[in-house]
Amino acid sequence: MSNRLVRLIILLGGIAILGIIFIQSYWTIKNYELRDQQFHESAMIALRKVAERYANFNNSELPKSDLIQRRASNYYTVNVNSAIDVSVLEDYLLQELSARSIDTEIEYAVYDCFSDDLVFGNCCKPAEDEEADKDVVPLQTFDDLVYYFVVKFPQKRSYILSNLKQTILFNGIALLACLFFIYSMWVILKQKRLSEMQTDFINNMTHEFKTPISSIKIASEVLMKSESIMEDKRLAHYAEIINNQNQRLNQQVEKVLNLAKSEREGFKLNVESIDLNNCIRSTVKQETAKLHLNEASIVFDLDESISTIEGDQLHLTNVIANILDNAVKYCENSPKIVITTTQNDHSITLGIRDNGIGISEENLKKIGQKFYRVHTGNVHNVKGFGLGLFYVQKIIQAHDWQLEINSKLNKGTQILIHFNK
Repeated sequence: MSNRLVRLIILLGGIAILGIIFIQSYWTIKNYELRDQQFHESAMIALRKVAERYANFNNSELPKSDLIQRRASNYYTVNVNSAIDVSVLEDYLLQELSARSIDTEIEYAVYDCFSDDLVFGNCCKPAEDEEADKDVVPLQTFDDLVYYFVVKFPQKRSYILSNLKQTILFNGIALLACLFFIYSMWVILKQKRLSEMQTDFINNMTHEFKTPISSIKIASEVLMKSESIMEDKRLAHYAEIINNQNQRLNQQVEKVLNLAKSEREGFKLNVESIDLNNCIRSTVKQETAKLHLNEASIVFDLDESISTIEGDQLHLTNVIANILDNAVKYCENSPKIVITTTQNDHSITLGIRDNGIGISEENLKKIGQKFYRVHTGNVHNVKGFGLGLFYVQKIIQAHDWQLEINSKLNKGTQILIHFNK
């Protein structure tokens, strides 16, 4: 993943998080305000009903204006214009508030004109119709009214919030999702830094290998050209081993460097018309020249009517070579390889089947991962970096071809490459 893409993901993710937080906060506030307004309207209706019922009970007339005044968000005065019986008032309050599902605690008091003070009536809760165990705060009096009572809802805020449990739950889930996204971004950035460090280390290590590999190559070639060395069969054999193993090491280092370069810059394909059958034969001939294909039995079943395909010949050659190399390395007996080419109306297919040890279904899902190799316990008789099929997969993806791998444990593997016509 490129740095530009990571920065873009983080930017878009940050905008999304801010947007979610803003929207959730906005609707939570709006929801609270709506519930507060509903509570106020229900309280006003209930208090008006109480005043009307008390006026009927007392055969008095209510004021034409300012019957109910909201002195604070949770504090109301009701001007009844007549003396008030506290016990009757409490019954009316509990009945009317309960009828409108206001079941939070209330404090009410009646104004006494003789003492010029509010005589506390009670602190109760409509739903329970019981006195609440609560220390009551003295209520404020008002000089502009004569006969009135006051009602206060001390737990109004908690009551409204309790009705917003579902909204608060969803807000909590959204917040957890945002925190999880932030944590995921932190993990991604950490893993990316570790991946870059790993890539830099591998690149530096393989570059450092180039100098001693070149020196060993020159030295082995000098030894192999020396007449005195070649006359001694034992020394000549050692010189040949040094040269062959040096070539093998150089191929592995080049493979790592080429993959690192392709991941950094992308594959640069030199697309041309390729005679598929000739490319297969020439690649097999080149690979047979190497030691590891000398003992392999290779059978060709090629459709000679196939003309050409479009692709990069160098990369296609490397793909076939990698598949052949695996077919030989992962075979416990004498390797038998069958190479076929077929075609239909839509595609041309190259198939390479071997009689190797095969791959289990569990490992088959991971076989294209970089540096992944099938576990063989403590035995390390098959050498390599786990880059062969990773390279094959990348090349096929770059060409927009299709790769199909069919394998059964201990029964061999068949690799199919489908080329577009």
